[in-house]
Amino acid sequence: MLSQINKYIFAGTAALVFALAANADEPTYRLPASHASNHDNLLANQGNAGITVENSVKFLENLFNEEEEPEFDIYTEGWDSKLVNCYAGVSVPQQATIDVTNFSMPHPGYITSPYGYRRRFRRMHKGVDLKVNIGDTIRAAFDGRVRITNFERRGYGYYVVLRHTNDLETVYGHLSGFLVEPDQYVKAGQPIALGGNTGRSTGPHLHFETRYMGYAINPCAIFDFANQTTHTDTYTFNKNTYQNARNYDPKANSAYAAQYLKENPIKPYVRQRNASASSSSAASYRVRKGDSLSKIAARNGTTVAKLCRLNGIKTTTKLQVGQRLKLR
Repeated sequence: MLSQINKYIFAGTAALVFALAANADEPTYRLPASHASNHDNLLANQGNAGITVENSVKFLENLFNEEEEPEFDIYTEGWDSKLVNCYAGVSVPQQATIDVTNFSMPHPGYITSPYGYRRRFRRMHKGVDLKVNIGDTIRAAFDGRVRITNFERRGYGYYVVLRHTNDLETVYGHLSGFLVEPDQYVKAGQPIALGGNTGRSTGPHLHFETRYMGYAINPCAIFDFANQTTHTDTYTFNKNTYQNARNYDPKANSAYAAQYLKENPIKPYVRQRNASASSSSAASYRVRKGDSLSKIAARNGTTVAKLCRLNGIKTTTKLQVGQRLKLR
């Protein structure tokens, strides 16, 4: 078919050249009759195949529904690894442009500790710490899938790692409870955990990391935390500059912190015990006044989804004081 089309194009071009040469003052732009006829035949052979407007709309709707969740191939490299950085030994490009338009702030808290080297501890702080109260909702920064929900007593405490459709991974540490499970697909802004003070932590905060193939990017290169948005629609990763912030203004963060604290007073808290002690060994729990599924899950080191599954209830089920819930 392609060779036949090429013949017609060549014939038409030759006819046009001859016409121009014959009458340069009044050029005639027309195709030979044989070419026009063959062209009509080609169009006729590609006529309506019985696709109606209604069928087309249904096709597009089905197409978009199928593409709502991304293909699984981005969830292969190191997917079964329990390490936060599962890309050891993987070839990483020198530079890459990453789309960050579809985002959500993980929490509206202000920065209490920035990204960078900490002389006091002689180690690198690979994320930013955001002020939270225990039990605050933590949200997914981008669309993606849960790779890890885990506990690290001397480090992150309870933490979640999400792998996103824009090739980033984000880490959420020092949580008090999970609202998602491994392999679960989440959308940007969806609740994934509850703020806490677990692991190596001296007070309630969210440790938040942004990583590209293992490289811990300065979150302030992507997010403008003082204005609760991203700096631009894309972030350009570069091996030479990924640790740099972008327009980070400590004064703006201080002003935002004052506003945040005025609207969100710090709540008193009791320092949480670490994993072995904080995870209740009890098999059930008796509901008390003021309890919610999220509070019960956080208090007992489990998830709302698991509580619902074990007890045959929904997230919207109204709890009754004195009601006994299975935990294990």
